Amino acid sequence: MNTIGVLTSGGDAPGMNAAIRAVVRTSIYNNLRIMGIKQGYNGLINGNIYEMNISSVADIIHRGGTMLKTARCDEFTTEAGREKAMTVLKVFGIDGLVVIGGNGSLKGARELSKLGFPTIGIPGTIDNDLGYTDFTIGFDTAINTVIDAIGKIRDTSTSHGRANIIEVMGRHCGDIALYSGLAGGAESIIVPEEGFHIEEVCKRLIQSKNRGKLHSIILLAEGVGNIGNAYELGDEIQKYTDIDTRVTILGHLQRGGSPTAFDRIIASKMGAKAVEILMEGKTSRALGIKSNKVFDMDIEEALSVENKFDTETYELTKILSI
Repeated sequence: MNTIGVLTSGGDAPGMNAAIRAVVRTSIYNNLRIMGIKQGYNGLINGNIYEMNISSVADIIHRGGTMLKTARCDEFTTEAGREKAMTVLKVFGIDGLVVIGGNGSLKGARELSKLGFPTIGIPGTIDNDLGYTDFTIGFDTAINTVIDAIGKIRDTSTSHGRANIIEVMGRHCGDIALYSGLAGGAESIIVPEEGFHIEEVCKRLIQSKNRGKLHSIILLAEGVGNIGNAYELGDEIQKYTDIDTRVTILGHLQRGGSPTAFDRIIASKMGAKAVEILMEGKTSRALGIKSNKVFDMDIEEALSVENKFDTETYELTKILSI
C-alpha cells in the first residue's frame, strides 16, 4: 500500500471534511501518498484526481459540505463504468480507496471491492439510515440545525398563537424528525415508520390550546407518503381544529453548517481507522460506531443490516408531549 485515494459521494454531510482531513493526514503520517478524487465516482471515472498534502486540508475541520465536492454518477452503476474506474485507479497508481457517503456510496465501494480493489466505506449522511451503525457522520449536526430552527419558529408561533408544521429531511428514515422532535419539545412527530392518524394530532393540538398553550410544533419527516404534502396537512389540521397553522420546510438548510464536535470527532476517528485498515491489507470493510467505539465489518454484511426504528424513543415523545 503506497498510495490511497479518497472521495465523497452522494449527498453532502457536515463532518465529511473532518473525515477527509483525517484520511489525508493519517496517510501522510504513515509515509503514504494521498490522492483526492473530486466529484465522487463521476470524478473517479473522468480522472478528476490530484495529489494532496498536509496543507490541502488545513482549516477545513470546522467547515460543512465537502472540499472534494460530490456528484451523482449513473455511469458508475454500469459494469462498463466500474471497469473504467478501475482503469483510472491503475493509471493514477492508487492502491486503496476510502469512500465517504451514504447507502448508495457504500454500495459503490462494495462493487469496487468485488472487482478486487481494496476499498473502505465511511458512513457520511445526515439521514442516519444505515442500520449497522449507531450514528452516521452529519446526523448530529443536522438535528442540532433543526433544534435551532424549532426555537426560532416557536418564538414567532407563540406571538401569534399558531401551530407550526416543520418538515425535515431523512428520505424514508424518521430519525431526524424523531430526535430533533424529542429535543425540541414537539407536540407531535410524524415519521414513515409509524402509523399516522390526523385525528390524534388534532386532539393533541386542541388539548394544548385548552390548557392555555400558545403554540404547537409538529415535526414531519419528508418520507411520510400517505398524507400528501406538508401544506395539505396544514390545511387539514386548520380545518379540523380552527387553529392557524403554518408550514416551514427546512430542506437543504439541514445539510449545511459547521459540524458539531461529535461529528468532527467520529469523522476524524473513522478517517484515521480507514487508512489503518487499508495498511493492514483489509478490503470491503464498512466503518461504524457503536457504544462510542469505532469498528469495522464486512461491507456486504453492513449493507444487509435492517435499519430499525427507535420505537422506545418514539413512545417517550408521546409521554413527554401530553
